[in-house]
Amino acid sequence: MRIVVLGGSGMMGCISTQDLAQDRRVTEVVIGARNMPKAKEVAEAIGSPKITIRQVDVTDHDALVGVLKGADACLNATVYYTNLQVMEACLEAGVHYTDMGGLFHTTRKQLELSDRFAEAGLSAVLGMGSAPGVPNVQARYAADRLDTIEYIRIYDGIKPPPPGDVRFTYAVPTIVDELTLPPMVYRDGEFLACEPLSEFENYWFAPPIGLLPMHLSLHSEVATLPLTFQNKGVRECFFKINYWGMAKETVEKIRVLVDFGFAGREAVEVKGQRVIPRDLLVAMMANYVPPITDFLAPPKNRPPDWVKEIVTEVQGTRDGEKVTYRMGTLTCKGALPTGVAPARAAIWLAEKRIPAGVHPPEAVIDPVPFFKELEQRDIYTRVSVTEFL
Repeated sequence: MRIVVLGGSGMMGCISTQDLAQDRRVTEVVIGARNMPKAKEVAEAIGSPKITIRQVDVTDHDALVGVLKGADACLNATVYYTNLQVMEACLEAGVHYTDMGGLFHTTRKQLELSDRFAEAGLSAVLGMGSAPGVPNVQARYAADRLDTIEYIRIYDGIKPPPPGDVRFTYAVPTIVDELTLPPMVYRDGEFLACEPLSEFENYWFAPPIGLLPMHLSLHSEVATLPLTFQNKGVRECFFKINYWGMAKETVEKIRVLVDFGFAGREAVEVKGQRVIPRDLLVAMMANYVPPITDFLAPPKNRPPDWVKEIVTEVQGTRDGEKVTYRMGTLTCKGALPTGVAPARAAIWLAEKRIPAGVHPPEAVIDPVPFFKELEQRDIYTRVSVTEFL
C-alpha cells in the first residue's frame, strides 16, 4: 500500500507520515513537499525505511499528477486552499483522496465533485482531521442510536499554553482565517453567519483539562452534519474552540493587528512595491511556529506537554424519550488525532472500504472500528448517555 502525504513534513502532516509509517498495512509513505530540507528533517526524525521524499509544488498540476500516479491514496495535509486543485489532480491520476478540512465554504465546493469521483470509481473523504473529522464520526455514533436529533454541539478543548507562550498550534493561514472569517452555525433550518469569537460559554472537559472558555469558529462540521442528518430533524449545529489552543493574550495581539488592517487581502503600495497585508502577516507569524519535530509522538519516557479532548454532544429522542449523548475523544500522550485520523482514513480508502464519490466523514466512516484504531495511538473515546425520565 503506497500513500502520498502532500505536506507530509508540515505541522500536522508529519504526524500523519509517522502514523502511516508505523502501520503494518502500509508499505510506502511518500512525503510530497516543496521544502526538501524540512522533508528530510522529518524523515530522519521518524527513521522509517518506508518513507520516500518527492519534491512537488501542488500548484504545478502536471508535476502533482506525476507524484500521485501509482499511489493507493492521497492524504492532503497542505493548507485548505489547495483542496480543490489537489482533488482535480487525484481525478487525473486515478487516486483516492482525503484531507483535514475545508473550513466550511471550501468543503461545500468539494462535495460538488462527487459525481465525477463516482464516475471515475474513486472515493474521497473530506475533513478527516481531529476537527473536523472526529466530531463527525462522534455525531454518527449518536445519530445511529437516536430516532430524532435536536442539536449537535461540538467543543474542541485544547490545554492552553502559559500566557507568555506565543506560538501557533497548526497552519498559520488557517488560524488567521478562523480568527477573522464569520463562523457559520445552523439554527432552525438555516445556516447563519455570526461574529468571530462570539457566543462564549464555559465548558467542562475531562481531566486534566477542566473548565475552558469556548467560542464560535468557522469549521467544516457545520457544513455537512445538518444535511446528513436532516431526516432526523436537526435544529441546531455549531462548533466551538478555546482560542485555537493558543494563549488568550496571543489571540488578542493578533486581533489588534487585524483591527489595523493587517489581515486585508487587497494590495497596498509600500515604497513602490505592491504588498498584500495578510501575506505579510502570515509570513511574520511563521516565526512563531514550533519546530516540526515537536509535533511527532515523543518517546515513552518524555511525555508531551499538550492535552486535547474533542467533545460532541447530541441530544434527541429514542422511543419517544429525550436522550443526550456526550462523545469525548481524549489524548494525553501518543499522537495528535489531527494527524492520525486522516492517516487511518487514507488506509481505509486504499483498502477500498469507502464507496465511490465524495463524502463527509459521518456518511462513510464506521464509528466503532474507527475509534478502536485511534486507541492504537493512545487516543481514547468515552461515551456517556443521559436519559430523561
